[in-house]
Amino acid sequence: MAQNPLKIGYVPEHFSTPLYFAKAHFGLDAELVPFPSGTGHMITSIRSGEIDVGIGLTEGWIAGLGKEDAPGDGGYRLVGTYVKSPLCWAISTGSSRPEITSVESLKGGKIGVSRIGSGSYVMGYVLADQQGWLTPSNSEPFSSTVVLNNFQNLRNAVNSGEADFFMWEHFTSKKYYDSGEIRRVGEIYTPWSSWKIVASTKLVSDDGSTFDRRVQDLFEKLDEGIAHFRANQEEAVKYISTNLDYSEEDAREWLKTVTFVEKTEGVEAKVVEDCVSILQKAGVLEAGKGRQPAAMVASRSS
Repeated sequence: MAQNPLKIGYVPEHFSTPLYFAKAHFGLDAELVPFPSGTGHMITSIRSGEIDVGIGLTEGWIAGLGKEDAPGDGGYRLVGTYVKSPLCWAISTGSSRPEITSVESLKGGKIGVSRIGSGSYVMGYVLADQQGWLTPSNSEPFSSTVVLNNFQNLRNAVNSGEADFFMWEHFTSKKYYDSGEIRRVGEIYTPWSSWKIVASTKLVSDDGSTFDRRVQDLFEKLDEGIAHFRANQEEAVKYISTNLDYSEEDAREWLKTVTFVEKTEGVEAKVVEDCVSILQKAGVLEAGKGRQPAAMVASRSS
């Protein structure tokens, strides 16, 4: 019996360009489902069966699987790597918030996040840890965490005062700095490679050693899409600036900063272990509780 095409969740930003190329040029048989609100929303959707595969932020996927209250079998496993370079998170506030002058002035403030467990949420704790705001006696470095679901709500909230700051990818934020809608306070890089591919546990054998053939096909087509992206930068710039709401200049600048993998299948154990270690230090995960790093990854036997 013929299988239905995969439903693949993705964030409709510049990083999605090789995925678009895989479908447009190399016959990827899949329905691409956009999630502008990010990785946290995809976690909910893959667990509910709305999507089969997700391409999202490393820290979001790992935090979702490592939480002590992750439901059942967690709903998904890490199966592949998409972007090798770290992600630059811009730290933003409202354009007329003169009291916010620096990253240091955000201590104890109200952080806006898309969802609990999302990249924007996790990176708040990584920032607090880097700044020395997390201590054994103070595991909550912010006065409140304001859940705002999407990027537009986050921008509105820092201008209304509902939140003091939020973090979002640099180039996606930049046009709103240029327009004066929001103001940049600083930046922080992920201490890990930034994008991973996950598959529903329904598509992975119990021992993680075999994948649904449609996942294998995704790896092959995505590898071709990435190679095409690398070899056809002008086509990438045109697609990003025409379809994804970035200026041509910003698209070209982004291309200088991003490195996609050559082979998408597989996840380095050390990346997961290092990410879990930092998330534990930042108070997002608790040592000795929840799913451990090795149980988060499905890897085919060679």
